[in-house]
Amino acid sequence: MVTDHQVRLLMRTKSARTTLSAAAAKSGMSEKTARKYLQSGKLPSEMAVMHDWQLKEDPFAEVWECYKDMLAVNPGLEATTLFEDLRRKHPGRFADGQLRTFQRRVKHWRATEGPDKEIFFAQNHVAGRRSQSDFTSMNSVGITIQGRPFRHLLYHFVLTYSNWETGTICFSESFESLSTGLQNALWVLGGVPKQHQTDRLGAAVKAASGKRGEFQQRYAGLLAHYKLDGRMTQARSPHENGDIEQRHHRLKRAIAQSLMLRGSFDFNSRQDYQIFLDKLFAQLNSGRTQRFHEELEVLGQLPLSKLDARKRLNVKVTRNSTIRVNHNVYSVPSRLRDQQVKVMLNAEDLDLYYGSQYLETIPRQRGESRHHIQYRHIIDWLVRKPGAFANYCYREDLFPTHRYRMAYDDLLSRSPSIADKTYLKILHLAAHESETQVDKILEYLLARDIAITANEVASRLRTVMQSAEPYPTVLIENIDLSQYDNLSNRQGAVL
Repeated sequence: MVTDHQVRLLMRTKSARTTLSAAAAKSGMSEKTARKYLQSGKLPSEMAVMHDWQLKEDPFAEVWECYKDMLAVNPGLEATTLFEDLRRKHPGRFADGQLRTFQRRVKHWRATEGPDKEIFFAQNHVAGRRSQSDFTSMNSVGITIQGRPFRHLLYHFVLTYSNWETGTICFSESFESLSTGLQNALWVLGGVPKQHQTDRLGAAVKAASGKRGEFQQRYAGLLAHYKLDGRMTQARSPHENGDIEQRHHRLKRAIAQSLMLRGSFDFNSRQDYQIFLDKLFAQLNSGRTQRFHEELEVLGQLPLSKLDARKRLNVKVTRNSTIRVNHNVYSVPSRLRDQQVKVMLNAEDLDLYYGSQYLETIPRQRGESRHHIQYRHIIDWLVRKPGAFANYCYREDLFPTHRYRMAYDDLLSRSPSIADKTYLKILHLAAHESETQVDKILEYLLARDIAITANEVASRLRTVMQSAEPYPTVLIENIDLSQYDNLSNRQGAVL
């Protein structure tokens, strides 16, 4: 088939000094074809004749009107669904190979008679005006830490004009994660854009605020601290946050490609993974330098300090030695029972205070209806009440490692009547001596099928602890401060 490009080349080549044969050969066509186009002076596309007849008999002519009406009532019906219905109603009449023909018929109806489709309007972006952010799950990428799957989210931030981007590892779409991620992004950026837009995150927008939307009080305070004009998308309209949604896809692809070049998706620690992400963001942003500098010139100034993202809560310790924070249960030391404690809720942990005294930091649970029970908080009382262990609702939290669980199962198989009491004594040793050493002893006993008893574990633990090298003693001699007086006197004399 001769193309428009060939005919244009023929017309440019043919001249008084060039024969028809030579021009046709250079254009890749026969002399007869070349003569036809030269005489007509038209391109192949201009000479094409549109045919309006049907080459084959339409196999769906008799049934199409029925399915056309069904599409008119419910345009969302798929061609495959309609074809399956067609075959059920007319068994043996239509073959599998006619599905594609039916799909083309439905496609033609949608293009010529179907409902209008939503269209999107390209936007003009202005330097320094708008930023967007959102959370995205990174589980599909397959990151591992020391061989274990690292399930996490990424708070992803982008400037819509230059596409400069950065991100922060997090584990939930909480306000604390949102605040930490946004503030980290702004301080890495070194300035503040005029607007910041998110979709309808629960941490940012009130759930029952209607179509117009209303910001959560804490999020509104965060925006005010940085003098940001907060924006949100309309309900069920993620395309309005299109820049960040598109960057999600491209970032994950860039991460996957970089890890393939690296040769491994595994990291020694979370810190190593964060360093990898920082380097990747720097590499991605290096190609956006010109537009990014335009943004830097018009960005607003950062405040003097970051806003404290922690949530302050006053909670009462129950008689179970637990507290309830954001629909999750945490154990605390038993001496705090019935006391009011202060909790500072961070993105990844919570700090426990009694009055103004800091007590400890507890890992924050992800989601709701979860629990985190530390056996050290309750073991002193549980070892006095071993009968409570069998039906304790948080019993699974009292196995620090899988070896402790294996030891308990071994105790149940050998002496079920005293298994709970024996195990709690062993757990008591772990809490007050060394969880790691007890774990190693249990591993040794299990591997050699030696009966596990509290006395056996205690005896071996004493032997291990006594043979351990003591910590070196560092002796610091008393300092004669008169030497400094003599030195200052000499310096005064010189001056």
